[in-house]
Amino acid sequence: MNRFRWSLGLAGAVLLWALGTGHVLAGTLEVKEGESIQEAVNRAQPGDTILVYPGTYEESVYIDKDGITLRGVVQDREWPVMEGGRTLNDAVLYSGNDITVEWLKIMHYKGNAIMGQAGNNFVLRYNWIVDTGVYGIFPQYGQNGLVAYNTISGIEDAAIYVGMSDNIDVIGNEVFDSVAGIEIENSRHALVEANYVHNNTGGILVFITPGLPIKTTYDVIVRGNFVVDNNTPNFGAPGSIVAGIPAGSGMVIMAADDVRIEDNIITGNKNAGIIVVDLSFAANVSADPESEPNPDGIQILENFFNDNGAEPVTEVKALMLTSKFTTDGPDVIAAGGAEDSDNCILHRERILHRGVDEWTECEATTTREVASFLLPDGAPPRSTDGESKARLLYNGICAGCHGYDVRMVGPATVTIQALYHDDAERLAEYLANPVKRRPDYPEMPPQGHLSEELRLAVAEYMLNVTR
Repeated sequence: MNRFRWSLGLAGAVLLWALGTGHVLAGTLEVKEGESIQEAVNRAQPGDTILVYPGTYEESVYIDKDGITLRGVVQDREWPVMEGGRTLNDAVLYSGNDITVEWLKIMHYKGNAIMGQAGNNFVLRYNWIVDTGVYGIFPQYGQNGLVAYNTISGIEDAAIYVGMSDNIDVIGNEVFDSVAGIEIENSRHALVEANYVHNNTGGILVFITPGLPIKTTYDVIVRGNFVVDNNTPNFGAPGSIVAGIPAGSGMVIMAADDVRIEDNIITGNKNAGIIVVDLSFAANVSADPESEPNPDGIQILENFFNDNGAEPVTEVKALMLTSKFTTDGPDVIAAGGAEDSDNCILHRERILHRGVDEWTECEATTTREVASFLLPDGAPPRSTDGESKARLLYNGICAGCHGYDVRMVGPATVTIQALYHDDAERLAEYLANPVKRRPDYPEMPPQGHLSEELRLAVAEYMLNVTR
């Protein structure tokens, strides 16, 4: 791995410099213990840096303006701690463009540590996140973002969840003791590199979830990661998609296209090293005619496998018996529509495998020509004019938790439509002050930071949206 560390160091330095200087600093605001981070955000102007000094801050912060850097100051090993007390839903929400959030310790929130709501050109790095409910870091419907060098644990869904986003680099993070370590879902042009992914239920997931506004996942590179001992029992919310991930799964590729897997160390995952499947793998998702169900263009290149499959789940044991006359779990398994897809594997003779007999032999190639998927000149800001504003809010906030007709974090959109019919005002009121009504769903975070006009607009859009 030495050559990877060298290349990562050089590339990472360039990326951090480029992204960290995306706007000119206009001023600096300081927040010290006993003061409010949100009040500083309210005073800040585009280009400002907000410095948060060591102490405990029990609040949720919403950044709805562009060009803001929220930076913790670590002094004598003392961090600024955002503490949710298991009562607050989210630590940091941002909808602005050119946002940086770094050097914060975030603990005990019920919803998310850091959630992006349709903001472009973001940097989320050097954060320490513990037990923040559904997601640790959750950029939703954004473009051109870096998620780097964070440490995240104890998450009931995904420690890092990249949803419906484009041009994202996920680099150098440690994620552990969560259901999913890193999840790339309905996203394109993503680099997942040099992460330490261990002791989760499933290590790295590259998915298509039907029923979301963006229907595809493609052009993903998973490179130079340590994917180790991902055997934690699944503690995801019953009925959610992630609750179906079998413990012991190193990587799961479901219906995604053009995924290249290279130079990873994949060891000690008791079910299987890499699982490649079609949408039938997720029993609780419905068909979406706009989501192609089979994974195509998968390339499993040079990787190191060791000691995977010691305790495969029953379904994997059955599949292994049909072809290899063994109940040992595989390093690589393909099932369903993944078996005869346009996929390839390198050096299959070195590994235990099932379902890849029809795959071609990959050329001895490399992904090193792709140093990053970040855009050299950044992405233009999201448009929020006219009728597009309600659609933007739905895609950037609602759709990440409410699939059209599939259960994700919250009830499906069609369920909400049935409950509220055409009463958008009642739904808008609920968005501002939600209450927990279903014991099998987490409490919805309030959206009171949105104006009354915007809440009504997104409520009307949600009640009329179709697949």
